[in-house]
Amino acid sequence: MLWRRIVLSATTALAVAATALGAAPSAVAAGHNYVALGDSYSSGVGAGSYLSDSGDCRRSSKAYPSLWAASNAPASFAFKACSGATTGSVRSGQLSALTASTTLVSVTAGGNDVGFADVMQTCVLNSEATCVAAVNTAVSKMNGSLPGSLSALYSNIRSRASRAHVVVLGYPRFYKLAGTCIAGLSETERAAINQGSNTLNGVIAKQAANAGFTFSGVADEFTGHEICSADSWLHSVAIPVSDSYHPKAAGQSGGYLPAFRSVA
Repeated sequence: MLWRRIVLSATTALAVAATALGAAPSAVAAGHNYVALGDSYSSGVGAGSYLSDSGDCRRSSKAYPSLWAASNAPASFAFKACSGATTGSVRSGQLSALTASTTLVSVTAGGNDVGFADVMQTCVLNSEATCVAAVNTAVSKMNGSLPGSLSALYSNIRSRASRAHVVVLGYPRFYKLAGTCIAGLSETERAAINQGSNTLNGVIAKQAANAGFTFSGVADEFTGHEICSADSWLHSVAIPVSDSYHPKAAGQSGGYLPAFRSVA
């Protein structure tokens, strides 16, 4: 299933082979040097409890990288994810944390490249037809320029952290259709946004597989917890506005953390 774990990274496969052959324990087995890269879904926007030194990046102690590090005590932990990051800004501003000794990397990127925030603003403020057209424009970018941008990012990650096990995480499906919402977007708009999310995750999964990375989707974890469900783990339109359409603390701990932990 596309949302699940698509491919074991080459690093993990080699570690398994080494164990089977009775080789000495690797650096991966001895203790992780973990680097968390990506955009607001990795920094934890919407989860609150932002770290005082993170500024506009809004890195949260309740984001899945912080939660995983707190429970696994890696040898080192560099939390570089930043709100608003694109594949390009991850490449230019976050990859300096990667070294030859890095053993574990997580990353979310791609949503800002295709203008996700602008799509949601358009859908909230404009007509159904305008919303659907905005989603279709974003999908065109997903199928057009995004694969190359992701490929370049993943190549740079691999070149800087050649031994690392790299986990690429996806994005939630945002709406429960025929759910409890009685106002807001139409079912047509919600369905279009969900399909856009499906397409985005598919593109990311394919590029992750091409790079030999592990893709871990979160749509299954968020099923039953979408917007318009009885127990949403995602903000709808919120104050502050930047929290809108981001996981709550429950979405980080109940959605992203299990998706990462299962393959880390």
